[in-house]
Amino acid sequence: SPEEPPMWIFPITLLLLAIAVALLWLSRRQISAAGLPGGRVIYTDTQKWGAVKEPFYDSKLGLTGKPDYLVEHGKEIIPVEVKSTRAPYGPYDAHILQLAVYCLLVDNHFHKRPSHGILHYPDRTFRIDYTSELERVTLATIAEMREREHQREIHRSHEAPPRCRGCGYRSTCQEKLS
Repeated sequence: SPEEPPMWIFPITLLLLAIAVALLWLSRRQISAAGLPGGRVIYTDTQKWGAVKEPFYDSKLGLTGKPDYLVEHGKEIIPVEVKSTRAPYGPYDAHILQLAVYCLLVDNHFHKRPSHGILHYPDRTFRIDYTSELERVTLATIAEMREREHQREIHRSHEAPPRCRGCGYRSTCQEKLS
């Protein structure tokens, strides 16, 4: 007759199974909190997930960028941008354009045009379709910014003291808010 396993094997097996289920649940919760879609993370700009990688660069457009995450989902590479501020009613236009720049950089670097990107705020997550129209608006905005770089006088374009305090040009700005 076959030998019966010791009595302590069953409780240990149940304990290990419970630990495995708990770890799986915690990992899925962390991925969900980061706003990541299903897939494999292939790039990250946050030290929580490992060493920060080099930025992406497009010499033709003169763009450099570091999306928070790139997720490979099937044959697609999806940029994910995580924001710390709450979204009032929808994503901010500037955040949509930033995500569209990451879509441009992904297309240039991997030669795979993303169909969309993800904007994740603490209270909501938005899927932003990367349409031809969004690409056109993004390229026009980049061209306008390049044109403004050559202007002698650039004036501030906001009335938000917190935004002004966090600006990288504050020390040299003649129009800074108090």
